[in-house]
This record gives sequence, C-alpha cells and structure tokens, in this order.
Amino acid sequence: MHGGSNRADFSRIDTVFLDRDGVINEKMPEGKYVGSLGDFKILPGAVEAIARLHGAGIRVIVVSNQRGVALGYYSDADVMAIHDELRTKVQRVGGQIDGFYFCPHDKNECDCRKPKVGMFEQAKREFPAISAERSVMIGDSLSDMEFGAAAGMATIFVRGSQHTQKPGADRAATAAQRSCDSLAEAVEVVLADRGAVSTESSV
Repeated sequence: MHGGSNRADFSRIDTVFLDRDGVINEKMPEGKYVGSLGDFKILPGAVEAIARLHGAGIRVIVVSNQRGVALGYYSDADVMAIHDELRTKVQRVGGQIDGFYFCPHDKNECDCRKPKVGMFEQAKREFPAISAERSVMIGDSLSDMEFGAAAGMATIFVRGSQHTQKPGADRAATAAQRSCDSLAEAVEVVLADRGAVSTESSV
C-alpha cells in the first residue's frame, strides 16, 4: 500500500463512489474505449470487493465518463448493457451497486463530465442521505481525484496497470488521501478504518 499526501480517516464512510474503467474493469489503451460486452473484462477481485462494501452497509455508486458515446463509437444502450452485466455479476456474489451515472458528452459540453461534479449531484438527488463528508471517491485518474475533491469527498487513487495509466497519474497519487494498487486494496483500507473484519468477506 502506498500513502498519499493527506492521510484520511475513512471510519465514517457510508458511500463509495467508483470510477469504472481501470478500477472495476480493464481499461483500454489511451484513445480506445470499452464500448461493448466483448471489451468488458472485470479486474480480479473487483466484484468481490464491491460485495464486501455492500456487506458492510456501504452504498456503492459508479460514476463514469463515457466520451465514446459523444464520439459515436457506441451508444447509451451499450453503456447500460455493460452496467446490467456488472450489476448481475455483483449480485451473484451477494453484493449490490446502488446507482450508475455516466457522462455521454464530449469535453467542455456539460456539467457532468468529471472533474465537474454533476454526477455527484445527480446521485445526491436520487439518494438524499448521501453526504460528501461521509463519502469517498475511488478512481484511477487525476480527473477522478479532482472530482472527489471538488465535491468535498475523500479520495483514493488506484494505480492499476502502468500500461493504461492516463497522463497525470503521479499528480493524482499525490492529490489523493491514499494510493492503492487495486480496488480490492482500496476497499480493504476503507473497511479497516471502519473496524470491519479485514481478513474475510462478510458476504
């Protein structure tokens, strides 16, 4: 595990916001997009990690920039099909994803493309109990960390594969409260701070 510049206390976390590509599933090389079920390959331990959050009573929200829709590479329906598949796989191991939000717009076209906080605001409208002070953003890019900070959340950077890291990864790691190698490790950090049993899944 790698410490960030500002160690955070995750003991009060009740909502986890997750980026998708590069955190839950394999990211495509820069300039390519996960636009179909054939491209959607879940990372080892990711589904089980989400189930552990649910088992600990933590709300799970997926927030994802999907610029490929604006570029015409795939459709809203393709994104939702991927999310349905992910939801099903998580449910099979006893977990739950409470909400999916994605931005289908190109750069500078909206207020929902991370690092802007539109998707956080959408989630808060649907789940009024969400509080930024009790939430953490787990992502693999600088825009994820900026999104979390702008919304007032704690942040955890997932390093992932060096082959698919976006430019700015070093800055993202510095900006985050914690840096981890995977979603599973990030979830372990959150649950350990909450006093959850860290050696075995509760689901």
